[in-house]
Amino acid sequence: MAFAEGATLQQLGDVLVLGLGKTGRDVALYLTSLVGRVSSVTLYGGLSAQAGPDVDALEAAGVRVVNGTEDVTGHYDLAIASPGISPKTAFFQAAAAHATEIIGEPEFAYRESPARWVAITGTNGKTTTTALTRELLVAGGLAAEAVGNIGTLITSTLADRAEGSWYVAELSSFQLETTRYLHPRVACLLNVTPDHLGWHGSMEAYAAAKEKVFQNMGSGDLAVVSCEDDWCRAIIERLEARGLRVAWLSTGEDPQAPCAAFVRDGALVVRLDGAERVVAQVAELPIKGTHNVQNALAASCMALEVGVSADDVRAGLLAFSPLEHRIEPCGELDGVAYVNDSKATNTDSVEKALTAFEPGHIVLMLGGHDKGTDLTSLAEAATSCCAAIVCFGDAGPRMAEAVRACAPEGLTVACAEHLADALDTAASLAHPGDVVLLSPACSSFDEFKSFEHRGRVFKQLVADRIARSVAR
Repeated sequence: MAFAEGATLQQLGDVLVLGLGKTGRDVALYLTSLVGRVSSVTLYGGLSAQAGPDVDALEAAGVRVVNGTEDVTGHYDLAIASPGISPKTAFFQAAAAHATEIIGEPEFAYRESPARWVAITGTNGKTTTTALTRELLVAGGLAAEAVGNIGTLITSTLADRAEGSWYVAELSSFQLETTRYLHPRVACLLNVTPDHLGWHGSMEAYAAAKEKVFQNMGSGDLAVVSCEDDWCRAIIERLEARGLRVAWLSTGEDPQAPCAAFVRDGALVVRLDGAERVVAQVAELPIKGTHNVQNALAASCMALEVGVSADDVRAGLLAFSPLEHRIEPCGELDGVAYVNDSKATNTDSVEKALTAFEPGHIVLMLGGHDKGTDLTSLAEAATSCCAAIVCFGDAGPRMAEAVRACAPEGLTVACAEHLADALDTAASLAHPGDVVLLSPACSSFDEFKSFEHRGRVFKQLVADRIARSVAR
């Protein structure tokens, strides 16, 4: 089966939707609008799902809702699973046993509207690169929408998608694992470092899920892939063996490939099929850090590939502001800057964030819910460039132990119980010219509902400190 612009949309028949969260609800409601293509819509909410206003609205729209069980019955032509339901679960497998085919929401959205997709994945940097790519396309006069894991459900935008517009889709490994025909015109893999191993079972399975973003691409498409980690380099080899055009993505020297995005003499350079364009100077970028250089290179490469001019790429790069919770400046007091990087929920993210600031002037706040990840590399990176380190939350004691094991003489390593206490301690250790950086390397679930909740509490605590100082 092929999906192409202008193709006749297929009959869907009896459709099963798994999950009563936002994805499941929106997909089910969209399906009810497909008069003549859908025979019935059934939604299984799962064991913990209960009756309520959401169920009432679905049933009023014609959806059959089944809650309190994962024992799927009946037969369905298609099942669409929410991304939070792993293919390894009994729920997913029960649905698969009762359906001709089971897919995820991005795959379904692609089949409904397959033209002009840019897809972005990676362990870190996906959201910034997705938002930036969309901004560069808009700067070039193209209609574009950032969708997917960035927070906008793709299916919810289908009905209003303008003809000729681009989807710039952030796709997680969870979402990619259930794709089959997804075929972006341009796709990017930023990095593959250990994450979500409990979900996927192994690094090999995790990397394979990321690689699926390229599975249907051909010689006329462009794959943009980092050459800075072993997993990505192996993927580049396989893609080139298939005859794909691959842009090698490097924050260092020229990879010497026909298509590449790299830094030369402090400038961002993109080469496509041998033709080079300098799009900006690294020093000009509003977003800082080596990882954001990579994000900017990737976004520039993808924008140029789909027709944006180098001048418009430059304008878009210079106008782009840091996203919330991603190395986000949130105030200054007594010469000390405060930065919210709550999105940094793994060690690799923190190591990259540290490159955004002057060594020796960082007071780093680490901690939260302990994922149990190895801390050796993080501890070495942090102790080599930080003026002080404050560890907090459930993971605080283990992090402090790892940091102290390699800390040079004179480096202060403090502990605090909660985020607010950690901020007080960090502020007391900072001097004019320093930055207090919340970049926790942990999830937030010991104290907060999400990394967004944690980041906003941090920003409010900083704002309160500034307000008290002004009032004195």
